[in-house]
Amino acid sequence: MLNASLQSGVARLRPNLLRKVSVPRDLDDITSVSDRETDPAEAGIRDGGVDRIWAAAEKLFRTGMYPSLSLCVQREGRVVLDRTLGWARGGGPGEHGERVLATTETPFCVFSASKAITATVVHLLAERGALHLDDRVTDYLPEFAGGGRDAITIAQVLSHRAGIPQLPRDMLDLERLEDPERILEAIPKLRSVHRPGAAVAYHTVTGGFVLGEIVHRATGDDIRTVLRKEILEPLGFRWTNFGVDPEDVDEVGLCYPTGPKLLPPASSFALRALGLPWDELVELCNDPRFLTGIVPAANVVSTAYEVSRFMDLLRAGGTLDGVTVMQPRTIRHAMVETSYHQFDRTLGFPLRYSYGYMLGAKTLSLYGPDTDEAFGHLGFMNVFMWADPRRELSVGLLTSGKVAVGPHLSALWQLTRRIGREAPKVDEPLLYRR
Repeated sequence: MLNASLQSGVARLRPNLLRKVSVPRDLDDITSVSDRETDPAEAGIRDGGVDRIWAAAEKLFRTGMYPSLSLCVQREGRVVLDRTLGWARGGGPGEHGERVLATTETPFCVFSASKAITATVVHLLAERGALHLDDRVTDYLPEFAGGGRDAITIAQVLSHRAGIPQLPRDMLDLERLEDPERILEAIPKLRSVHRPGAAVAYHTVTGGFVLGEIVHRATGDDIRTVLRKEILEPLGFRWTNFGVDPEDVDEVGLCYPTGPKLLPPASSFALRALGLPWDELVELCNDPRFLTGIVPAANVVSTAYEVSRFMDLLRAGGTLDGVTVMQPRTIRHAMVETSYHQFDRTLGFPLRYSYGYMLGAKTLSLYGPDTDEAFGHLGFMNVFMWADPRRELSVGLLTSGKVAVGPHLSALWQLTRRIGREAPKVDEPLLYRR
């Protein structure tokens, strides 16, 4: 799935540019196990399946690409695995100071996996009639008109078909993240690069700002408030919102650049896709201003347990722990495929998208093989949240090492593959029942 230019850049890397975490031989002292874990047999996990999944997670951690790795797996609404390895702070490559252990309660930024949460808010508002996916963006943001943007719909923004993939760098001005006027100032700079609907080009940050402002115009509240009132509070979530309160910043685990330092043309490709140089982006994401702002495409802060629980809400058809948030038909419509392995002009490889979610596939999939009914999202880098209705699985995988390519890729693939193999498919998934 790697772009050819990225591959060629990796080939030019020198061994001394590989940034790795110092991993102890014995992992028990840096492992946190949640008391939420239940008997996997009661959830239909194969005998010894949880041990095999965790062994694959430990193998991934031993690649040295992640100061911290958190994994939560739920099947049929039961937590069968919820564990964390490593350090929340101080465990990055070359750090020799005090290390703070991460636990299953340590929150981390999930980066672009935030897009799935933003999309869920949009679909919830569509269900309630506050907006419609086929509405034009200009129906809510008149200032969005011009530059080829007049006909762009909300649905096209959700599915990365709006043609506005690139962001002006001042859109992430940390001094103005909570200033609503930043959107109005940036909108005229978002010139459409292709006719709306004509192509797929991943909207790294731009689409989230547009959707967040539409939510604001449609409800009168910012998207953080809507998410909290309509989903998080009814379900008792502690985290999983856009940013955190200032007093919670020190609770958030830090992220670190790891793996090979990218050289041209790989670094140029990454800059085009992410909008900022690699290490500069990582530094920005640890800044308290980023962690307390509202970046609808990129700064949800959560734990592996909570993101897996969020995906379990969708897997279960919108009702969790007896609380109904949205209807199954809304979720099923949100997962309608909008592109079938169409080449993504930003990421440089083909993906399946729906209205706000990355879909799985039969063979080459983000969520392991034979996951064509799975949905979720990837986050920068190696952060995953997904649900697989056919296996009644919901998964959260959070990693704090920001690595594009390196020795971890095979182990990462084996982990996602192992999770799917240990959960047998079911004939009638809950999401599809009438």
